[in-house]
Amino acid sequence: MPQPQLPATVLTRAVTGRNRQIYYPQLANLANHQAETQINRILFQTVQGLIKDQQNVQVPGDTQMQGSYEIKNNQRGIFSTTLSNYAYTPRMAHGMTFLGSVTANIHTGAIYSLRSLFKPGSNYVEVISAHVKEQIRRRQIPTLQEFTAISPDQEFYLADKTLVIYFQLYAITPYYVGFPMFPISVYDLEPIIDENGPLAILAADI
Repeated sequence: MPQPQLPATVLTRAVTGRNRQIYYPQLANLANHQAETQINRILFQTVQGLIKDQQNVQVPGDTQMQGSYEIKNNQRGIFSTTLSNYAYTPRMAHGMTFLGSVTANIHTGAIYSLRSLFKPGSNYVEVISAHVKEQIRRRQIPTLQEFTAISPDQEFYLADKTLVIYFQLYAITPYYVGFPMFPISVYDLEPIIDENGPLAILAADI
């Protein structure tokens, strides 16, 4: 009988400063130290990227910034997390939030893009776009214009046996909608998923 895979140890780190408090995850005690270093570097780079995104949209002034994270998957060697950054500068109509995500293999240190989840040459963009279109219709989600397709490197995270596609604020929907998220069952994607990738790992019966 195979040994169960334990979840990765997650430590909370912080970037703090005047009017700035940002919490983010770092993995610890992985068997593969190189993988641990690689994943932690990408996590921190994602935090820095969100800070830069805020700096590009905030007006000059006394900006308040807060960041947090949510672990979406930490099983079977697949770690997936979202990282959020909220900032507000007085005189702006409202605050702004950006969302980032990282999905990685804790054994190898591989960082997954959306493309890497699927078989080479597969029509994953068309398949996922069709699911998103159907959910927009069924859930009656208001959009700024008619939705056509996701981008090949669309942002996502994994949660158990689900691929969740998401968009930034204002990307396809009005601000009041929040982050539009579209969960898709791994089983609905089975014909095109990479048989050695994280979706296959999460879908497998163990």
